[in-house]
Order: sequence, then C-alpha cells, then structure tokens
Amino acid sequence: MTDIEFTIEPPKGLVRIDWQELYRFRDLFLVLTWRDINVRYKQTALGVFWAILQPFLTMVVFSFIFNRIAGIKSGDGTPYPIFLYTGQLLWTYFSNTLNNASNSMVTNQSLVQKIYFPRLILPAVSALTGLVDFAIAFFIVIAMMWYYHFTPHLLGLLVLPLLIFAAFLCSIGLGMYAAAINVKYRDVRYALPFMISIMMYVTPVIYPVSMLNHFPVVKTLMLWLNPMSGIITDARAALLGKSPFDWPALAIALLMSTVYFIAGLYYFRSTERYFADIA
Repeated sequence: MTDIEFTIEPPKGLVRIDWQELYRFRDLFLVLTWRDINVRYKQTALGVFWAILQPFLTMVVFSFIFNRIAGIKSGDGTPYPIFLYTGQLLWTYFSNTLNNASNSMVTNQSLVQKIYFPRLILPAVSALTGLVDFAIAFFIVIAMMWYYHFTPHLLGLLVLPLLIFAAFLCSIGLGMYAAAINVKYRDVRYALPFMISIMMYVTPVIYPVSMLNHFPVVKTLMLWLNPMSGIITDARAALLGKSPFDWPALAIALLMSTVYFIAGLYYFRSTERYFADIA
C-alpha cells in the first residue's frame, strides 16, 4: 500500500484558486454545508418552512406599509406583492450570504486554528447554504405567478441562472473581504447588519428603478456601485415580462460583481496566512 503525501505550500498567486485542492476537500465542504442547513432548522416545529414563511410575511408587511400607506407602485402595472417579493428574494440571498460569509471565519474559529483546509471553503459554504433557502423560497414566486396569471418567459428561464450567479459573485466577494477584516476587527459583526439594512433602501427592492429617472447621476452610481440594482431590475423584467430587459444593466452587474469577487478574493488570500493566529 502506497502512502499519499500532500505538501502545503504558500499560494503562488493572490487571486489564484487551487481547484484541485478544493476538490480534494470536497467532503469537508459538503459536511459543513449540511451542518449549517441542519443546525439552522434543527428543533424547529416548522423546519425548512421558515425559509418560505419569513420572506412571505415580510412581503405582506412591506406591501401594506410601502404600497397601501406610502403609495409606492411597481411602475409598470405589475401587482406590487409579486413585484416586491421577486426583488426581496434576491436581496435576501445577497444579504444573508454576505452576513454569514463575513462571520464564517469567527464562527468556525476552532476549526481554523486546529487543522489545515482551504479557507475559501467557509465563505463558499455560506453562499451554497443561501442558495438552498433561495430555491425553497422561490416556490412562492411560482405560486404568485400562477395567482396573478403570469407565464414565465423563455428569456427569464435562461437568464435567471446568470442573474443568480452575478448575485453569488457579488455577495461572496464582499463576504470574503468582510470575513478577512472581521478576523482582526470584530466591529464588523455589529456594523455590517446595519450597513445591509441601509443598502436595502438604496437598492430598488421596494421601489422601481424608474423612480430615479429624475436623478440620473444617482441612478448611474447605483447601477455601477451596487450590482444588485441591475440584478433585481432584470430579474423582474425576465420573470414577469412587464418591463423591457436591460442588457446594459446586466453587463454592468456582471462586470462589477466580478470586480468585487476578485477584490474580495485578493484581500482574503493576502491575509489568510494570519487567520489561525488571530481568529
């Protein structure tokens, strides 16, 4: 029987991903993902139905406050509840992934300090766990499309995975950056939830992006600095078909999400050698 030895070497590139090493630790990745999903709903009466109940009740409350009381409309004739829920679903995935990824190194402190494994696995687990919740909550979108007589367009079915991928890149990129900072400065765990709450109101989740047509500078900055703006707007256009699909917005969202991912990966890889010492 031949012994197999693995040599741990410093990364040769700050943004280089060792796919072979990640594949070798695939079992750990799957175990941690299943652990996070299991712990989240363990000993709860409703179990995974919380992934549906929470966004649904949020949609009901927001529809009453912002639509009935504040008078905010979808802007294209789309019933406000489904307009809101479609944007809220993607924003919830982004915000939860960002928040969980930022805390991934701290919450797994004992694991980081005791054994070696690719640290990228931890924020990646947060992103995959969020996708599970997203898939479960998406059934409400299907039910609402049936209730409001919306037929899914072929474009929506083809483009939706690309929009989800852009949201994945954006959230995990910012999450890796926040996770690396959080290892040294624990203020992140208190500041980030507050920042995410503020970001929701500067993202067209509860209002259409067309409301900013009279503020072209603000609208342009939102599209370029906040990829979720274009992702949410195009997701509504693709799935509901009441407004034209904005291809430039998709291109900008993909570009900026990639930039955030590379920047987050760069900072994460440049600081990960210190994680075990100060986590």
